[in-house]
Amino acid sequence: MGKIYENRRILLKTYLTENTFDAVMITNPANVFYYTGFNSDPHERFMALVIDVVGDKTYLFVPALDKEAATLVSDVTNIIPISDEQDPFQVVHESIGVKLKTIGVEAKALSFYRYNNLMDLFPQLHVADVQPFVNAQRKKKSKKEIEYLMKAIDIIEKVMAEGIRKVKIGMTESELTAELEYLMRKFGADGPSFSTIVLSGEKAALPHGSPGERVFRKGDYLLIDMGVVKDGYCSDITRTFIIGEATENQKKIYDIVLQSNQAGINAVCSGVPLKTFDFAARNVIIDSGYGDYFNNRVGHGLGIDVHEEPSIHQNNEELANEGLVFTIEPGIYIPEHGGVRIEDIVYINEDGKSEVLTSFPRQLQVL
Repeated sequence: MGKIYENRRILLKTYLTENTFDAVMITNPANVFYYTGFNSDPHERFMALVIDVVGDKTYLFVPALDKEAATLVSDVTNIIPISDEQDPFQVVHESIGVKLKTIGVEAKALSFYRYNNLMDLFPQLHVADVQPFVNAQRKKKSKKEIEYLMKAIDIIEKVMAEGIRKVKIGMTESELTAELEYLMRKFGADGPSFSTIVLSGEKAALPHGSPGERVFRKGDYLLIDMGVVKDGYCSDITRTFIIGEATENQKKIYDIVLQSNQAGINAVCSGVPLKTFDFAARNVIIDSGYGDYFNNRVGHGLGIDVHEEPSIHQNNEELANEGLVFTIEPGIYIPEHGGVRIEDIVYINEDGKSEVLTSFPRQLQVL
């Protein structure tokens, strides 16, 4: 990745200097990875990237058990381990000193508990939010990031193609979920990017339902929503199938969602409000008389996190621009009947045009 992490930190440091921050403390693990190359879930332990603008120093604080792993992958040379019996903010205090007046944090990541601990040791410190800048920086994906995303997409599409061949009447949702997650590892994923969703029959009406012991029956909807992590980047795709034989009504609902998906994709370009893409997809469903059965946003950003900025919803006035990656995933969910969702990943390239990164067939497949 060359100097990519250093260059990202330089942009952050420039922002801090221009806005008179003395330092920044990045604690969201995804953001720590974005700026350092060290990708780790510290669980309840403390981990932070601290850039001291005044002292012109960069620190990566990690749990002691992760020091070697961080040293192997991160270009930050000043890596400070924190053992379980130590007070993390005492270590930060001793490392940086008390000269700081203003520090930037991610408002969504810093807990009230940790905020209080920070203020105990830095009582005069002014804490301000840098989340909007960090989000804006992460939203604009580089060519290299698109390459990483494509690896994760390629794996999950292989999993989908192989996985649906295992579907048979009498199988349970949980059994298919196990097959799919085995295939993820088999095809090279580091793991699922979220809990795999496999829903059949009337359960397909639950947008974020959980796989259970429901048995597949002839005529069932089969909704599969899944993704993988590969080298720190996520994929996320949904396809809906019919088991055995599709009714005319099922075909009709599927076709409306497919048209909605395509309308959303067709609307994607730079320079227009993000809400445009939601309306384009949503209006197809509304005009078909199913507006009451689509109650969520049409898409979300994708990258290091499976859900990140931007949010593609009806009130988002933010203008789309080059480098954005997000999903287009309209659906129709009819309680006690079933549902259909078709989800693709779209990228706005340097020409301001949309590129669909997913390629798994969207036409209705009867398994």
